[in-house]
Amino acid sequence: MLQRDAEHKWISTLNDCTKYGSHSEALSLFIQKLSCSSSFGLHHQVFAAVLKSCAALRTTGLGRAFHSCILKLGHIYCHSVSKSLLNMYAKSGALPDCQKLFRQMPTSDPVVWNIVLSGLSGYREYDDQVLHLFNSMRVSNEVKPNPVTFAIAFPVYARLGDINSGKILHSHAIKSGLVAHTLVGNALITMYAKCGLVKQDAFAAFCGIYDKDVVSWNAIIAGFSENNFFDDAFRLFREMLKGPIAPNDSTIVNILPVCSSFTKNVACYLGKEIHCFLLRRTEIGGDVSVCNALASFYLRVGHIDKAESVFQKMESRDLVSWNAIIAGYVANGYWLRALDLFQELLSARMFEPNSATLVSVLSACAHLKNLQVGKVIHGYILRHSSLYANTPVSNALVSFYAKCNDIGAAYQTFLMIPWRDLVSWNSILDAFAECASDAQFQGHLNCMLGEGFRPDFITILAIIRFCIHVSSLVKVKEIHSYCLKAGMLLGDNEPTVVNAIIDAYAKCGKIGYASRIFQNLSRKNLVTFNSMISGYVISGSYDDAFMIFNEMTIRDLTSWNLMVQAFAENDCHSQAFSLFHELQAQRMRPNAMTVMSILPVCAEMASVYLLRQCHGYAIRACYQDARLTGALIDVYAKCGSIRSAHNLFHLAPVKDLVMFTSMIGGYAMHGMGREALCLFSCMLELGLKPDHVIITAILSSCSHAGLVNEGLKIFDSLETAYGMKPSIEQYSCIVDLLARGGRINDAYSFVAGMSVEANANVWGALLGACRTHHEVGLGCVVADHLFQVEARNVGNYVVISNLYAADARWDSVMEVRKLMRTRDLKKSAGCSWIEVEKRNSVFIVGDCFHPKREIIYSTISTLDQQMKETFLFDEINMFMYSI
Repeated sequence: MLQRDAEHKWISTLNDCTKYGSHSEALSLFIQKLSCSSSFGLHHQVFAAVLKSCAALRTTGLGRAFHSCILKLGHIYCHSVSKSLLNMYAKSGALPDCQKLFRQMPTSDPVVWNIVLSGLSGYREYDDQVLHLFNSMRVSNEVKPNPVTFAIAFPVYARLGDINSGKILHSHAIKSGLVAHTLVGNALITMYAKCGLVKQDAFAAFCGIYDKDVVSWNAIIAGFSENNFFDDAFRLFREMLKGPIAPNDSTIVNILPVCSSFTKNVACYLGKEIHCFLLRRTEIGGDVSVCNALASFYLRVGHIDKAESVFQKMESRDLVSWNAIIAGYVANGYWLRALDLFQELLSARMFEPNSATLVSVLSACAHLKNLQVGKVIHGYILRHSSLYANTPVSNALVSFYAKCNDIGAAYQTFLMIPWRDLVSWNSILDAFAECASDAQFQGHLNCMLGEGFRPDFITILAIIRFCIHVSSLVKVKEIHSYCLKAGMLLGDNEPTVVNAIIDAYAKCGKIGYASRIFQNLSRKNLVTFNSMISGYVISGSYDDAFMIFNEMTIRDLTSWNLMVQAFAENDCHSQAFSLFHELQAQRMRPNAMTVMSILPVCAEMASVYLLRQCHGYAIRACYQDARLTGALIDVYAKCGSIRSAHNLFHLAPVKDLVMFTSMIGGYAMHGMGREALCLFSCMLELGLKPDHVIITAILSSCSHAGLVNEGLKIFDSLETAYGMKPSIEQYSCIVDLLARGGRINDAYSFVAGMSVEANANVWGALLGACRTHHEVGLGCVVADHLFQVEARNVGNYVVISNLYAADARWDSVMEVRKLMRTRDLKKSAGCSWIEVEKRNSVFIVGDCFHPKREIIYSTISTLDQQMKETFLFDEINMFMYSI
């Protein structure tokens, strides 16, 4: 009696373990009892419990051992045991064993059918068998489908996209009287929503459910959300809140992406309301999936600090939590923070990064052009075969190397991808498009088509980008024709592709084609207008750009930036600043690009006051843009404030090639050649590889400072040290360098021995030197060459005229002036300006209209008189030594 009670108590404990999910404990308890007691009775209740644990843990091997034991003991004929055994095989994925056992069992119980159907439906390759088995059950006279059966079958039709067969099954559910059942209704909602029929069919199925539960509401809300009917999804969520069914964690996970789809202000308000709801409902708010969804929501609306707060306060995190924050940082441009958090994830050693983690981190490395970290991640991927064989990870690697301008590594990675998809091809085509590699791009495009891949709109955008880089109007027309024939301009992607085509025509110099496409478009979005404005700005049609701008009912920051740029490039300084102030009055926040667009105006006006205002705004806005810093350094130098440029350069925490180029160029303008050379050496020590622009800048600084030997040394090392062939600008710098140093004949010999044909800049630099050093004979020869290359530049005629005048060759002076009149060339009046007390004073030759002209001319007269007086240098020296 006592033994029987103890056995019943033990069985009760075993059942409790399986009931509450302690399956490992249940199996351990069973094995321990079996090893300790030989008299232990293995009856059907025990097997039903342990088989349930085997199913949950997917321990097929142990389940087969139990199956053998069950056969020996004769328990296979016990219905509960055989069903548990069938369920174990189904949930463990041992489907052949499951089907074999099913054929041996009596088939009058719908539960048995449902177990097999449920097991098969978990695998896409068994979809046909699921539907065949379901139809066999439906026509059977022994057993009829129940609500669970229909709930298993509907998702399979949704997965196959076979909505017609799904509707036939729906009619069978109606005939069976089960359509109003909650389980069937929920499955119907999901099927119709997955097939895109959410407005009528899915909603009708939802309304037809007699007793709606939380799954019903979640299914219809998710269905509307997945089909982009965000207003309807949120309306249903509000209705749900008014009813007796309370939202659960899945409801919140579904509704937060809906909130983020609204305008930013509305999204933030709704998100905060839901956050407050979660704080009151701690049983939901503490759920990991809910916290992940909340953090992702804040990241989508740009509230990084709130997302970080949610992440830091999470009691438990899974890998999805880390991935959400890392991906959010990348999406919002916080690439360094993304790498820091990735490092924190590795340091915690709680989770191994998965493919989603690495795709996000590689994107951050690509934006930062951080080859070192990216290569370390590549090494990690190679050491983990599951990641190495993951196509999205390989695609991310290709894109990373391409954006870091390592096309060779990008191509090698592409070749190593075991299973290439369309994204793989798009990634490598995009890489070849960026480097304008004609043969490789076209060759791989042909290979892609040969393998049966059909271009999508991403492929088309890469092809258009390639056409722009190679400036091929013919190819733009070809891709335009292909898009028309393929119907790619009629679908949802129409604005994106059409915008790219408009941009391509404009950049290839065919603004008329772009304009005609724009005018004939029935659907225009914001990007379409911006593309057209950009095209007009590129072509110099500023009035047309402004006209399009005025037609726009909605403008974004790109629209304003383009017009500020247009006015700045068109020397309309006041209009550029007026537009800059107007966009702020419209409650739009200028970005780094806006400030960079207005900086050339500051340089043209030589206004340090306005420049400092722009700089102050950039500081207050916390812009950390290397290009903006480089532009500020450049403009400070152009405005004469080299000290401010120097300070800004040295305060920059990270210095790139652009900043070094700007600072060296600034030193060149101010004749500070030694400082420029010192900075160039520092740059080389940091491991930065110089490009043609910075080499030209350093040669120019040597020229202005008279550092002939230093400049020649750098020029001579171009090919050996930096692997560059000299550009025409660099040849011009060397000619100027030699000429300024008085080595006129050497400069002329250098020009004669150049490997490329000298242009107007080269001959102009040499002519200017001839005038400075009174080399009239050589100047005549140089002038002949110059006039052949550039006959319409009035400045050249003025230089040669002054050269003749300095040598008192007045007849020649008159001939030059006669030639200028014959060719209708007029010298523009000289103009200069200076900023005093925040105001610009402009002076033009012969102008007598300045309000303070009397004081100005009086001061000039005094200075002129003082300069003409003899400077008693010896007397001053004697006075100084006597002190």
